[in-house]
Amino acid sequence: MSHFSTRLDAFLAEFFSLSPIHATAAGLHDHDAVWPDLTEAGRQERLAFIDRWEAELRGFDSGLTRDEEVDRDLLLMELDAAHFQETELREECWNPLEWVYVLGGGIFPLLARDFAPLPKRLDSICGRLEGIPAVIDAAVATLVGLEGRPVARLHTETALNQLAGIVELADDAVREAEDAASGDPAVAALLPRVRAAAETAKTALARFETHLRDSVMPASEGDGRLGRELFAAKMRHTIRNEALTPERILAEAEREFTAVRAEMVRLAREAWPTWCVDREPPEDDSALVRGVLDAIAADHPAPDEVLDFCRRELAKIEAFCHEHDVIGLAEEPLEIQWTPVFLRASGGAMLDAPGPLDKGQKTFFSVTPVPDDWSDEQVESYMREDNARMLRLLTIHEAVPGHYLQGVYANRSPSIARAVFWSGVFAEGWAVYVTQVMMDLGLAAGDLALLLTHWKFYLRSATNAILDARVHVGGIGEDEALRLMVDGGFQEESEARAKYNRARLSSTQLSTYFVGSMEFWDIEREARRQAAEASSDPRGAAMVPEPQIVGGLGATPGFDYRRHLESVISHGSPPISLLRRLVLSGG
Repeated sequence: MSHFSTRLDAFLAEFFSLSPIHATAAGLHDHDAVWPDLTEAGRQERLAFIDRWEAELRGFDSGLTRDEEVDRDLLLMELDAAHFQETELREECWNPLEWVYVLGGGIFPLLARDFAPLPKRLDSICGRLEGIPAVIDAAVATLVGLEGRPVARLHTETALNQLAGIVELADDAVREAEDAASGDPAVAALLPRVRAAAETAKTALARFETHLRDSVMPASEGDGRLGRELFAAKMRHTIRNEALTPERILAEAEREFTAVRAEMVRLAREAWPTWCVDREPPEDDSALVRGVLDAIAADHPAPDEVLDFCRRELAKIEAFCHEHDVIGLAEEPLEIQWTPVFLRASGGAMLDAPGPLDKGQKTFFSVTPVPDDWSDEQVESYMREDNARMLRLLTIHEAVPGHYLQGVYANRSPSIARAVFWSGVFAEGWAVYVTQVMMDLGLAAGDLALLLTHWKFYLRSATNAILDARVHVGGIGEDEALRLMVDGGFQEESEARAKYNRARLSSTQLSTYFVGSMEFWDIEREARRQAAEASSDPRGAAMVPEPQIVGGLGATPGFDYRRHLESVISHGSPPISLLRRLVLSGG
């Protein structure tokens, strides 16, 4: 092992000790029974860790291989982002949802994955349940806001709604222990401790709920919008590409928004006679597109049939990948399930992949169900947004060849740093990008409805980036946001209202889909140009067009899609600025 590799091991060991929830997520289970130190003393310890390791890593300025240089630069980016969080952003001071996510992230993986025998996992779960009072003590002491940034009311209201999901996890632990106790003496011996730990946790959670409702809520205000300077600073740490400023991202998203809408108008005019039989097409372009989409939206499964529908679609998509030799598939287990309650604030669908050290464990593709208290009209609006064709695209995005497959490839990477410290821009960008690749390779052949729905799905990524900036920098209200999404992006009102809430509850994450896709297309075009230059075709790089909208690049001499796709997802999930150095000649 090189000296850098030895020091990388030391870095990870110390990092996981300070961040046991990250250790659990990565598949290192030495710290599963404990929580991070979330007090001020713990913050100071983490800052000392950041300063010390930044100095050491900057000392590795020569003698590294290309891969080691990338890993060093990745760790420096991570430390810089962590310093920003610990000193400037400080969400734990003004966003109660951060504490809900910490609590859920500490318990859920221990219940959901069978990486160890149940008695061992229950022992760790007990440790974390028993430690929840200390977490709540830290939350009460910390959730006091910052100068000029009070605790956000919207985030407080949402945290109060989501806390029940943490209580549910404690009850799930008891239920799992009770179900297994009769057949496992070790579980039976643990059962009294599990029950007691769950009660300890629920008592502390009830105290936290009371504190949020009676003490935090009255002093809270606003909805947590970052403002221009803080949003730009956070975007820099999210994107990790100095050239992609919020202003440039917004301009690119608005340009793409206009181009995609024009393509949707063209396709809707072609599809109208099939989907709107015996009706004259309207003169207004927006009404034309909306009319066809409304007809397509009527084809959707019942709310309780969504999971089975997605499972059937996954089988069809994998068959297409085999038939067209798109990319090598995987055998690692994938489970399609309803979203855990504590994660439902964001709505939609999500993927939870095992860490790189958890070999052979399940990935969870979670779909958020329709809330029980919704009216029939709300349910129908929601299901019209997640109609049959949209669910097919969602299955591509979340599962194959999207997030699930990308996560499997990332976990196979020989670079543990790039597998542990994954980029959300890479992950979300890949899923958007590869969905367009599937369209280009013929998945929508003969189905104008799927192609039109795809463009609506892609338009959502550009709309997300516009919404992200306009909420946190422009300060737009709900009416203007709904016009952008419903009138501009052809979304259903219920989905748009949920997205407006998500834009205020999060920041910069909604931009990652569009930005990541944009960067993957930049890499593909450069890879095609290099392949064409290296080929015998005299036209060289001129063979690679500059399309008006993404995709549709056609054939390029020397360029093989499967080889390219597998190359870009075989290096873990690094920031895409670092990926360029790994996959492009001269990058």
